[in-house]
Amino acid sequence: MAATILVVEDEEPILNLVVAYLKADGFIVHTARDGESALSLVQTLRPDLVVLDLLLPGIDGLEICRRLQQRDGGPYVLMLTARAEEVDKVVGLSIGADDYLTKPFSPRELVARVKAILRRRRQMSAAFPSESTLLTFRDLQIDVARREVQRRGVPVALTAREFDLLYTLAAMPGRVFTREQLLERVWGHDFDGVDRVVDVHISLLRRKLEDDPIEPTLIQTVRGVGYKFTG
Repeated sequence: MAATILVVEDEEPILNLVVAYLKADGFIVHTARDGESALSLVQTLRPDLVVLDLLLPGIDGLEICRRLQQRDGGPYVLMLTARAEEVDKVVGLSIGADDYLTKPFSPRELVARVKAILRRRRQMSAAFPSESTLLTFRDLQIDVARREVQRRGVPVALTAREFDLLYTLAAMPGRVFTREQLLERVWGHDFDGVDRVVDVHISLLRRKLEDDPIEPTLIQTVRGVGYKFTG
């Protein structure tokens, strides 16, 4: 079944080019030209991935990313930015974007990035148990098959990437993963972003799961090495 992509871009030539290349590769493509329309379409279409321009009229790309963070099972996000500064890349990744491209970009490169993100999703899904599996750690429950998380009986909204990262850690509690290992397992070997993406996604998970994100008890830092899930 073809994946559904929502392209959010207000520059008509770029929008048409991206749509043409994605459709040529067999994706189901929908479009939005502003932030409000994008959020409405995410709600109704539940796309697999959003190609999201950073600078939009009205609600900008960063705010859209923040709002998608609050949705359970939110889509993967490939952010487009006209600015190449490292700080812009880090800010985008720190609020939940899964990858980024700097304008001007090759449409073939964009399609390759989309495929890489979705391919990693399929690989992660294949690694999940086919039957319902419930991982329980103190007051945290992870329903692997349904990709749902509860803390003290209250649902916790995680994006697709956040769930992948949490499952990777929680499936082997106590094991220490380096950043490189987490990048390989969760983002894939062809991810070309900054390595801080692991740190910022760990921070996002802690904000949603820990009583005190500054003093975490579930996802702990192993200094000089990486992270481990203690449960």
